[in-house]
Amino acid sequence: MPGVSNRTPLRPLALASLITNIGLVVTGAAVRLTGSGLGCPTWPKCTEESYTTTPEMGVNGVIEFGNRVLGVVLALIALACFIAALLEKPRRRSLIVLSLAVGLGIPGQGVIGGITVLTDLNPWVVGLHFLLSMALIALAYALWRRTAEGDRPRRTLVPAPLPALARLLALVSAAVIVLGVIVTGSGPHAGDEDAKRNGLDPATIAQTHADLVFLLVGLSVGLWFALRAAKAPRPAIRAAGILIVIELGQGLIGFVQYFTNLPVLLVGAHMLGACLVWAGTLSVLWSLRERPHHQPQPADPTPATSPATTPAPTPVA
Repeated sequence: MPGVSNRTPLRPLALASLITNIGLVVTGAAVRLTGSGLGCPTWPKCTEESYTTTPEMGVNGVIEFGNRVLGVVLALIALACFIAALLEKPRRRSLIVLSLAVGLGIPGQGVIGGITVLTDLNPWVVGLHFLLSMALIALAYALWRRTAEGDRPRRTLVPAPLPALARLLALVSAAVIVLGVIVTGSGPHAGDEDAKRNGLDPATIAQTHADLVFLLVGLSVGLWFALRAAKAPRPAIRAAGILIVIELGQGLIGFVQYFTNLPVLLVGAHMLGACLVWAGTLSVLWSLRERPHHQPQPADPTPATSPATTPAPTPVA
């Protein structure tokens, strides 16, 4: 098929990058929720003498070091994606740029992670660490979706007001994530018993966060009904429906964890849910457009008549 090559494993590698980026968020949550944020008390080494954890550091050192190892795995996958994009035949600039952007974000994560440790888990730096993960998830998702598309101009599949509504939904979804980070920075799970909090009132920030979540769910439901009314393509309606289900599950976890004093397992599930809400939001955006592999050929409105089928003139008596 023109513009697409199956000679490299770029698509499965891009999916692996997306999954691993989400996994890094989950393991990072495990570091914070188990008080292992300073399990490796320095950076880039785990101790002053060793790059790896030691038996004396116990389970906290293992958890923190495991998160760092996953970051290395993620970097290797990103490198593999970039090499696969370079080897595509024909070579596609968009895939090279996206794979490079994902790859450059990995050392950025490492640096911010190091600053997090060196600042004794400053909550604002920890939050920046999480938000960069959200950006990398968006880039990895874009890379994965672009591997299945062509390079023709983008074409919208729904009426004009609906993409604008979807963009507003994405903006609110991003705001929910940012405010969730601030809520986390004001709560009890600091990653270490001596780490400072951001000083904001947890109840007030959590209420504002919940209000934005209600707005997000409302926008998602409205978009779903609008897509059905406009007879949008089935994948777009399905993507909006899946996002609503994810949001309702995430909201339920959020309410339960708040009223049960933030148990560790529920907070961890909520962190995973945040990644799924973000991925679901991206899925909705991508389902409203397409990039064909080749230019569609217009149908000929006046097909030529074959000489063999041309009727003979009627003889005159």
